[in-house]
Amino acid sequence: MLSVLLAALLTQTAPPVQARQQGVPIGRGDKLPTVRLSAPSGGWTVDRMLLIEGTVSDTTVDPVVVSINGDRYLMRTVGGRFSRKFPAASGKNIVTVMATNKGGTARAQATSYAKVPPVPLKAILTSDTDGVYTDLHIYEPTDASSAGDSLDVKAMAHVYWADTDSPSGGTFFLNSQGGDFDQPAYGPYLYIHRAPPTGVYLIATNYWPSGDKAHTVATLNLALFEGTPGEVRRRVRIPLATPGTTRVLAWVNILGDGQAEVYVPSADPKPKGESWPDNLDEALKELQASGDSGEGEGGY
Repeated sequence: MLSVLLAALLTQTAPPVQARQQGVPIGRGDKLPTVRLSAPSGGWTVDRMLLIEGTVSDTTVDPVVVSINGDRYLMRTVGGRFSRKFPAASGKNIVTVMATNKGGTARAQATSYAKVPPVPLKAILTSDTDGVYTDLHIYEPTDASSAGDSLDVKAMAHVYWADTDSPSGGTFFLNSQGGDFDQPAYGPYLYIHRAPPTGVYLIATNYWPSGDKAHTVATLNLALFEGTPGEVRRRVRIPLATPGTTRVLAWVNILGDGQAEVYVPSADPKPKGESWPDNLDEALKELQASGDSGEGEGGY
């Protein structure tokens, strides 16, 4: 009897569930939504970019949650439609799209097999908040930056929203969706390098909120030599609250012969191996002091 009374009391006093699911706003509809994928349609492809496109019946669901081989992204919807290309992984690509409203979470899934070479370096950045920019910045090694045991960060090649192609072949894809140029909000920002030179790379974000958005959580999905015996995968989640501050998400050391190492300052001890420069902290301070993180988009 006591357990029944306690259960009834808890039921009466429990606070209402907020309209968010794992940090993502949910739709306002009460009926379980229907998700339909028009792409990928399954089967084999030789395209290096994988189109994820479809519809959700509840047009108030924005964004949908996309999982590609277990990596989670957020993708905007426009009138119940979503469309975005992602770098295809060599081999199996399992795509799941989830839409959540008050009626629950609906899913649609498709599997596409890509006959493409493995991508040695792929970085995808998203955030969990609408109306903000979490700008992705990649600093690539050059002959000048990698000389000796120290890293000259000012000599690194800077790839970001205003300079999307690096001299060595790195490519940056803006987070435009639905025909609009580089919307603020969830992203994703994409960066790939199909033949990365050896050396140390810096992956960072620069946060630019707007209006009443005080903070967000940035998520980096990093894949190195995906689909090969030397594959390295890391997921980095960092809260951002200070406008205009450059935050390091990860250092990547491409060693050659399909091998790489990753150092995440927020989670890992500082590397001490001979393959790493001995001045990572000093190099970052130099970068921040120089202001070489690019100005925020939209005229901040």
